[in-house]
Amino acid sequence: MRKAIGIKSLIKYLHSVSYPLTEEEILELILNKSIPHLRPLSDMIVFNLDHVDSWLSQQQQLKD
Repeated sequence: MRKAIGIKSLIKYLHSVSYPLTEEEILELILNKSIPHLRPLSDMIVFNLDHVDSWLSQQQQLKD
């Protein structure tokens, strides 16, 4: 499983795939349960990048 641990890691990944989001935007997506993520510990957020890629694909389709 490809993964990003923490919001800052996800921000770097999203920039690398030309889908930049701010920390505030990501926090909003997490609060709304709009972006796939896991919270194995209360202070840790893990993003499965395969799931994030699928989510990105859906977001692109919604824009088109």
